[in-house]
Amino acid sequence: MIDERLLDDAERLTRADTRGALLALASAGARMRTALRAADDAGLGGLRPEGRPRAVLVAGHGSAATAGDVFAALCGGVCQVAVLRPGPGEDAGPEWTLPGWAGPSDLVVAVATDGEVPGLVKLVERAYARGCSLVVIAPTDSHLGQAALQVRALPLPYVPGTEPDERRPLHEDADLPREDPSDFWGVLTPLLGLALRIGLLPGEPRALNDAADRLDEAAVRCRPAAAAYDNPAKTLAVQLDGTLPLLWSLGPCGTAVAGRFTAMLADHAGRAALSGVLPEAMAAQRGLFSGGLGTGPAEPDDFFRDRVEDEGTLRLQVVLLRHRPGPETAADAAANGTPDVTGEPPADHLADNDSPGTRRTVARAHRLAADHQVALRELGSSRTDQVEALAELVALTDFAAVYLGLAAERT
Repeated sequence: MIDERLLDDAERLTRADTRGALLALASAGARMRTALRAADDAGLGGLRPEGRPRAVLVAGHGSAATAGDVFAALCGGVCQVAVLRPGPGEDAGPEWTLPGWAGPSDLVVAVATDGEVPGLVKLVERAYARGCSLVVIAPTDSHLGQAALQVRALPLPYVPGTEPDERRPLHEDADLPREDPSDFWGVLTPLLGLALRIGLLPGEPRALNDAADRLDEAAVRCRPAAAAYDNPAKTLAVQLDGTLPLLWSLGPCGTAVAGRFTAMLADHAGRAALSGVLPEAMAAQRGLFSGGLGTGPAEPDDFFRDRVEDEGTLRLQVVLLRHRPGPETAADAAANGTPDVTGEPPADHLADNDSPGTRRTVARAHRLAADHQVALRELGSSRTDQVEALAELVALTDFAAVYLGLAAERT
């Protein structure tokens, strides 16, 4: 159970946030703009590619690998995108393996927030020997940043966030250092800028500046001083308490958000979550509904339910994440002063422009949850641009994960 009173006390929240996660999330928009300026100064704006690569291979770990997963979800429909994850190396530290088919038609992107990873330096050297095109996202003064110059890669600098306060406690486990949650945007922004430049994402480069604006708006809506009843992130945190979240997604944007939300819940809230893409997720996870977790209150906000009996009982909670662009434009939403992200689905759970297949899938998901008395909550963005929609949904779920972790009762 979480301490819901803590969520309405901004001063206590700030004291409890010894890792500075809330401040880092509030600065995510600034991190995007800084990363964009640094990438343009490094030559990304002047890049003139001759066609698209056959495949894009993104190598990294931690927040870099999560950003690679988002990149793959958004761009995988245009060309093959794979995220290379490390394995144990012969020496100390992880190593990455380049697929045997990688060659001159492919693009390899090495991403690191510190740049002192020998395994990534070896990877870019092997990719250069194979004739692959190379992009390196790393601090300019790091070993990886210097290696980029040696292998004729396009070096896109990674700009770290604000230095941590020296008064904050050291990480509990030096072998598993915790990352600044805004590092995600520090590495994803140049990746998305590259995708726009080489034609893997539709839209104009200004879409990234618009996405940074969406992060700023979400930081205001989800700020610690906002009361829980008027703060969508705090509301979501309360609803996820005592549940096993099933993060179901539709479309590339929803899939990307589900992956990021799963990682944030594990890292910042110490909570497990299962993600899946509809309609396959209903078949893969249907056993959970018929088990002991599948019976619970149909509405998580039911005022009259016995919360004492809920203690110690783990319930299922379905969160459906998707991008559902509607007829209202972003300018209209801003003019009306209404948040674009909503946790409430349309009256019939469907958007006006949903395809017949999507309508059937969403209806089946709601029917499955209702039949087993499992609460289902939809989180969607109606922004036309999917990068802006991604920013809104990731910001909301990031704040919710941090609030859930801070409000948890710890022994």
